Amino acid sequence: MPNRSTAHEVLAVVFQVRGLDTRQPALHVLLWQRALAPERGRWSLPGGRLGDDEDLISSVRRQLAEKVDLRELAHLEQLAVFSDPSRVPGTRTIASTFLGLVPSPATPALPADTRWHPVSALPEMAFDHGPMVQHAHARLAAKLSYTNIGFALSPKEFALSTLRDIYGAALGYQVDATNLQRVLERRQVISRTGTTARSGKSGGRPPALFRFAESRYRVTDEFAALRPPG
Repeated sequence: MPNRSTAHEVLAVVFQVRGLDTRQPALHVLLWQRALAPERGRWSLPGGRLGDDEDLISSVRRQLAEKVDLRELAHLEQLAVFSDPSRVPGTRTIASTFLGLVPSPATPALPADTRWHPVSALPEMAFDHGPMVQHAHARLAAKLSYTNIGFALSPKEFALSTLRDIYGAALGYQVDATNLQRVLERRQVISRTGTTARSGKSGGRPPALFRFAESRYRVTDEFAALRPPG
């Protein structure tokens, strides 16, 4: 007998590039561990049921505020709808997913049941949350090609080597800093600050610092595609 009622939940796939200070940058996703059945002990995306008096964006912002400091969230947008009738047990529940980005090196306070996990090594995930992370990662990688969304993963000022590591971690392959600079400057996405970073312990010429021209999402070249080296 088919379900006669339908619920709606909102789930946030929140990414951050972590490990820049250890020279092991990797894209991480924010997950919380379920304490109750079903799927007790497995890891889930933050979110929950849509309130009767809420729209989707208000609901996801409210529920994210219970997990992370929203002041650290640089970008949030709706991604997709997951509507398989059997995606969760019990009442049929439709899920709307959102992409959230936290810049490096922000360190939002997290509750004890919530952690950052490398996207390349996800733990045991509840329900269909694993495919949701994969879908969001693919969308982020695509958006890095044709938008300025990199601003939401980056510090306010950065050396090109740092930007290269951020893009490489988010895309999943190595990026050439010179080519990246040429592409982003041609699209007027980044610009020089006129200052340099402090010299490291090894000395040498301090690198020039750059910044993103805008901290608001926009399409820069709708037909562009960053590709891994051949």
